[in-house]
Amino acid sequence: MRVSRIKRIIGWGLTALVGLFMIGASGVPKFFEFPGKNEMMAQLELPLDLLPTIGVLEIAVTLIYLIPRTSFLGAILLTGYLGGAVLTHLRVDDPWYFPIIIGIVAWVGLGLRTPEIFRLAYGTNSSQPDSSETMEG
Repeated sequence: MRVSRIKRIIGWGLTALVGLFMIGASGVPKFFEFPGKNEMMAQLELPLDLLPTIGVLEIAVTLIYLIPRTSFLGAILLTGYLGGAVLTHLRVDDPWYFPIIIGIVAWVGLGLRTPEIFRLAYGTNSSQPDSSETMEG
């Protein structure tokens, strides 16, 4: 029972980190001026007037992910958003792996706080114990 509680705490911690990054470090700054913003958007070949729309989408899908009742839908939408970020970076030969890492952390966080996600991913029956709860190999 204690392992399950620890997993949920770690899951919520990872979820919070994803939320803080997606909203605080990435979403909200899209609405404000900061040094290097014009150069960054020019390098990514994105028009500056598109940033508020991207920021609204980013914050919206992250909020959907953070709400427990809609977190599965939010994770799917967040994955789509991050896929677009990967493509944006790939097409201008920028490092593209960071959005993938954020997506993996988001799904692991969701899976730890909602064990049904891992059961669905692994194709196991919900009545079977997790492999961490049994010593069988």
